[in-house]
Amino acid sequence: MRERMKRRKFITLVGGAAVWPLAARAQQPAMPVVGFLSGISAGERPHLVDSFRRGLSEAGYLAGQNVAVEYRYAENQPDRLRALAADLIARRVAVIAATGGNNPALVAKSLTNTIPIVFTSGVDPVRAGLVNSFSQPEGNVTGVSWFSVDLGAKHLELVLELVPAATLIAVIVNPRNQEAALYEQPLRAAATRVPRLQLEILKASTAGEIDAAFETLVQHKASAVIIASDPFLTARARQFAVLAARNSIAMVTGTRDFTMAGCIISYGNDTADAYRRAGVYAGRILKGVKPADLPIDRATKFELIINVQTARALKFDIPARLLATADEVIE
Repeated sequence: MRERMKRRKFITLVGGAAVWPLAARAQQPAMPVVGFLSGISAGERPHLVDSFRRGLSEAGYLAGQNVAVEYRYAENQPDRLRALAADLIARRVAVIAATGGNNPALVAKSLTNTIPIVFTSGVDPVRAGLVNSFSQPEGNVTGVSWFSVDLGAKHLELVLELVPAATLIAVIVNPRNQEAALYEQPLRAAATRVPRLQLEILKASTAGEIDAAFETLVQHKASAVIIASDPFLTARARQFAVLAARNSIAMVTGTRDFTMAGCIISYGNDTADAYRRAGVYAGRILKGVKPADLPIDRATKFELIINVQTARALKFDIPARLLATADEVIE
């Protein structure tokens, strides 16, 4: 009898030891989920996703360990954003990172005023209607802005330094991007101050349309081409580099993706750093900081990158002044 009681006590203790870890796990808080909403395609510009995750880690959150990230990509089709954002909202994510253009943030904002939204934007977020103020954004929206649409005049200046005798300059924009018109405005204004200079605006929102735009600018004998700031066009940097090399066209753009792919000059913000900072903001929100208490982070790190190797191959001389002021020279 005594041995039977000891055995029963032993089994009870063992059983309790087996159940305890399950109960302890059940009491642990659920892992927070970040919804990553992007206007571009999965696999395009993966270094930006890496930068966002690096920002999260700087704030103390490691994807897969103490935070989960749900990715939703619109595949460069703006009409898909609403359903994708609604899905993230239905899943009750802790914060939405709206990236890959201005549209994801605008769509997410139209669908929720409670879930925090952290955007990455190349436009003035106040003018775009994302927030009311830089210092006090209010509501559930904050983020990082780098004003890439305001660089059109600077890009034109760089083209004219590279090709001083230019009389026709092509500009390729994505008509699906609402920011295209904002980029064109300062560019057109700057062009009116240059005698005999004409701009030709060409539209492209698919790989095939990019090819067609290049055929047009070659037929019209454009002296150079400027690529407007746009997530989709940037994701096609390699295609642009091949077309520019094939047709010996000088190209100026807004992101390092192009010069790394083989274009001659890029001038703009460090987009990867902006995504990292957005990740930091998302992490701070996970820790309890309200979006309204996070002022808009104005990315101020500009970089001039020159691909001398491409310039030599296409027989373009880079002015010494440009080389002296370049942040990076690709030999």
